[in-house]
Amino acid sequence: MVVLLLALTVAGAAALWWLDRPLPLAAPHAELSIEPGASPREVAQAWVDAGVQTSPRLLYEWFRWSGQARRIRAGSYEIDTRTTPRRLLDKLVQGDEARERVRFIEGWTLRQLRAALAAAPQLRPVSAGMSEAELMSALGAPGQAAEGRFFPDTYIYSRGVSDLTVLRRAHGAMQRRLADAWAQRAADLPLQTPDQALILASVVEKETGAAAERGRVAGVFANRLRIGMPLQTDPTVIYGLGATFDGNLRKRDLLADGPFNTYTRTGLPPTPIALPGMASLLAAVRPEPTRALYFVARGDGSSVFSENLADHNRAVNQYQRAQR
Repeated sequence: MVVLLLALTVAGAAALWWLDRPLPLAAPHAELSIEPGASPREVAQAWVDAGVQTSPRLLYEWFRWSGQARRIRAGSYEIDTRTTPRRLLDKLVQGDEARERVRFIEGWTLRQLRAALAAAPQLRPVSAGMSEAELMSALGAPGQAAEGRFFPDTYIYSRGVSDLTVLRRAHGAMQRRLADAWAQRAADLPLQTPDQALILASVVEKETGAAAERGRVAGVFANRLRIGMPLQTDPTVIYGLGATFDGNLRKRDLLADGPFNTYTRTGLPPTPIALPGMASLLAAVRPEPTRALYFVARGDGSSVFSENLADHNRAVNQYQRAQR
């Protein structure tokens, strides 16, 4: 009995010593984004994966033994070489005591997203000088085009974390949303991969003025893809023009061939052209059945859809050229 009590005393003393000793880190800082619904065991393992050099089992047992494991909050966290296990759990339970937020908007380009990151308060601009290729490598997706890969949403973060932490969350969110949408795709969808669905969703996002018409706009594009007809969509041409676009799309722009000119080339553009929201992702994979091959904006956000070129030309004359 004496030996057992002594062993327990020693173990307790060791545990108290560990709780108040700084956690060893692989780098000066370790960052982690905890998504809603993550279990305490997953959180412990994620911290180790993020560079905390201790046993994930030990961290998990501390969370569990404390009685606060179920109070761990989702959010973006950063710790340094002074952080003890006790302080780490305090941060996770309290949430981010001083938090900020940044919002990414549906239809934004990567350039607009990066501008929002640069303007976000109390966010370390680690990615500011990175090329798109370097950025995606830093996010663990080397070779992946950066455009359209971040889910538009509001992201809350701790003051002082790096912008890569926010981008990592947005990238992961888009991967999950795209996978969810792809799992719901229509049987006759003229798309072969989730990446193609993401590209089409980005076009639908930029082409749709009225939310209720997303499915029909996607249906028109699906019809065109099935018969090998060019998508003929202005937003892809505008995207291809980049910084040279002055707000006025000219006939010569539509005739100048390039990878994003869907008037001169058939099929999808090579990458997304913007951030699509969930509604556009679902529209792209479950387009509304329609016989329409054309649509033209009325000027009030809605569109006129036509099944043949003659009807389409009449709609163009009426709504775009003010001819009756």
